Amino acid sequence: MGISVGVVGLGRFGTHFVGLFKKHPRVKRIALCDLHPERLAECAREFEIEETYPSLEEICKSDIEALAIFSQPWLHTRQCIQAMEAGKHISCAVPAAYSLDECDDLVRAVEKTGMLYMNFETSFFRPECAFCRKKAAEGAFGQFIYAQAEYFHDFSLGLEDIARHRWGEEWSRDKSGSPPMYYPTHSVSFIVSVMGAHMTEVSAQGFIYPGDDWFRKDTMWKNPFSDEVALFRMSNGATARICEFRRVGYPTVERVSAVYGTEGSFEHSLSGAVWVDIEGKEEVKPPMHHEELPEPLASNLGGHGGSHAYLVHEFVDAVDKKRLPRINVWEAVRYCAPGLVAHKSALKGGELLKVPDWGDAPR
Repeated sequence: MGISVGVVGLGRFGTHFVGLFKKHPRVKRIALCDLHPERLAECAREFEIEETYPSLEEICKSDIEALAIFSQPWLHTRQCIQAMEAGKHISCAVPAAYSLDECDDLVRAVEKTGMLYMNFETSFFRPECAFCRKKAAEGAFGQFIYAQAEYFHDFSLGLEDIARHRWGEEWSRDKSGSPPMYYPTHSVSFIVSVMGAHMTEVSAQGFIYPGDDWFRKDTMWKNPFSDEVALFRMSNGATARICEFRRVGYPTVERVSAVYGTEGSFEHSLSGAVWVDIEGKEEVKPPMHHEELPEPLASNLGGHGGSHAYLVHEFVDAVDKKRLPRINVWEAVRYCAPGLVAHKSALKGGELLKVPDWGDAPR
């Protein structure tokens, strides 16, 4: 048993996964792909990988079974569809899509081609998220009432460099200021995966930073908001709130800060985490090792709360066993579509809008 994997896009995020794929005992062959020859050659030397491709088109012509795509966010949908139509199983960085039409196109492509798709949403495998999913499976929350999650990433902490890097030679100031709610998956995934429910309606508000020279209406995004807050109704009757802040005096954090249920609750802040019920509270430290992993991945979990190793193993195991990954396409669009609709609501002053859904994954 074993699979072949090609890593497409060797930028700051993609290179974090090359070593993990290479070390996985069920990856029998690994290849690299990037448009930049120098970067491709440097990565091949660093990880001692001989098989390389200069473009997605070329690697799609190969007999490699699966591709892990780490390209610019606005390219994800069409590149994943292109690769699936070429017969490749796909994992892809977040977000899955940049519009509701792209969400629909992606789901239809998976249904049409029969290929596996997995979203590399890091929050799914963060210790706090795994802890809350376990509590939910045990029934410890009772009925869910409310949850809140946030992704705080102040603009001063490298966001301009990231934007310039992603656009490369195409960069210009009119490409600045993408809506925070276009990148909601770090927060939405906490709530959706823990509750096992999806978001059905949303009302959102945006904050305009005075004199902002990045988030402006005269860019390609036409977005004035540096920070957005959304309140959702969930399919299970609960409510949820997410915050996507890009101008905030706070360290970068991706977290579920509270989950409240009729029997028990969870709270998480910079001070730590607690499990709470009517009897009182218990300080908890969710373990980094929360699922079985093959060596040597278990001894090097990688970044984003130790999620990288789990993402790699989930994808490899799914492709090798021909099973649906847990963060499949139906789950993935439930992570990004709510944010896309939330931004529309914020532009309309908080109007309550329906969030479309593409159904549950087939069993």
